[in-house]
Amino acid sequence: MKRIGVVGTMVWDTIHGRDPARGPVEEWGGIAYALAALDATLGADWEIVPLIKVGRDLAPRANAFLRGVGRAAPGARFIEVAEPNNRVTLRYLDTERRCEQLVGGVPAWTWGELGPMVADLDALYVNFISGYEMSVETARMLRVGFPRLIYADLHSLFLGAGADGMRVPQALPDPPAWFGCFDVVQLNEQEMAYLGDDPLAAAAGALAGGCRALIVTLGARGAVYFARPSEGLKTGGTGGGGGPIESARIPVDPADQAPVTTGDPTGCGDVFGAAACAAIIDGADLPAALRGATRIAARNVTHRGATGLRDHLLGRLAHA
Repeated sequence: MKRIGVVGTMVWDTIHGRDPARGPVEEWGGIAYALAALDATLGADWEIVPLIKVGRDLAPRANAFLRGVGRAAPGARFIEVAEPNNRVTLRYLDTERRCEQLVGGVPAWTWGELGPMVADLDALYVNFISGYEMSVETARMLRVGFPRLIYADLHSLFLGAGADGMRVPQALPDPPAWFGCFDVVQLNEQEMAYLGDDPLAAAAGALAGGCRALIVTLGARGAVYFARPSEGLKTGGTGGGGGPIESARIPVDPADQAPVTTGDPTGCGDVFGAAACAAIIDGADLPAALRGATRIAARNVTHRGATGLRDHLLGRLAHA
């Protein structure tokens, strides 16, 4: 079996305004969505190795969730730490805009901790759920010490936190340093805007920084990618070369669109990234990987929460 390591943060979500007819909902979020999506989309010869810290206060409940991940490596467990686990209050303003408030927080990985744990892995999926999973210095060491494919969703690196834990958008500090740490980088449309007014120039800068493909999710409009045509993505490698940039938008199939009034966008970016990563490491080219990822992410909109999500993504009846 080949092994994909997953770096991210388990988050206990309290969600307001997702359904005006109901009160707040509490459930697992964060990397739980990506774990469910990898469980549903990985090739038959891959298994999941979680490289995820959880707070002692929620560790038993988190490990109960992990036991439901069928593709998890035998004996896989989250790493229990003394700090309180991450908890986020989400308040939806409309179907795509929301505000977040973070309390608690597990500590970041150091290279001394992470290095021995990635030595026997075949690929890595890194999702900055909190934005505090690792420093850029640790990410640089990871790139040097792990020569195979690294897929990274930089999402919460674009979020700061006020004294009350309210998350506020911020520009990414030192983008070239971050882009140079990963093979494939995923952003959303708002995050891309922080890189400059010219998307093609921003994409060229990202590719020059060292990543080999940049993916920008566009919500209900699908996703767009930027890559150099000669770059293969199944295995890791060093980008930063010159030459023309290939770009295309991958739309969501209208047949997959969920009604706006009933859909739940929570976790769609995480599901999209996990599905895209699974397809890439299984040998799919970038357009094919993103077509599958948009389809899976659209299916996520019709499910509430991460519990039972794998079966729902596979088209089975799921217990919510």
